[in-house]
Amino acid sequence: MWKNPVDDLYGEIVLDHYHKPRNRGSLKNPSVSAEMANVFCGDEVKLELTIEGDRITAARFLGQGCSISLASASMLTEAVTGLNLEQVEALAETFKGMMNGSVQVDAKKLGDLEALQGVRRFPARVKCAKLAWVALETALERYRKAGT
Repeated sequence: MWKNPVDDLYGEIVLDHYHKPRNRGSLKNPSVSAEMANVFCGDEVKLELTIEGDRITAARFLGQGCSISLASASMLTEAVTGLNLEQVEALAETFKGMMNGSVQVDAKKLGDLEALQGVRRFPARVKCAKLAWVALETALERYRKAGT
């Protein structure tokens, strides 16, 4: 049976996170934040993190853009909350590897994030899916440089 490739792009989980984003909004006193934009398509995301010790205890995002970028930001905030920074960095590397096709996906490790795997079939949209993750890496770099 023929499968529409767009189904891979806009799967049920992706659309659910787009229509009912998790952790959308601002944190009262974030430990660190980062804003990223994709000037080519207009996607924008601001990621805020609260870090206690070496663990992300809260993550929120604000943004505008396509369903892929906003769903990815929603999924990211759910995935990283409660993880220590080493686990977050490993998850970010796994996600990037999934998006560029260099990592075999382990659904148990990625949870809902696996739903974004289909975006790879649309190279122009990979940047949309990765935007919040670039913001995450920038935020973590800033956090480490601040020495907090």
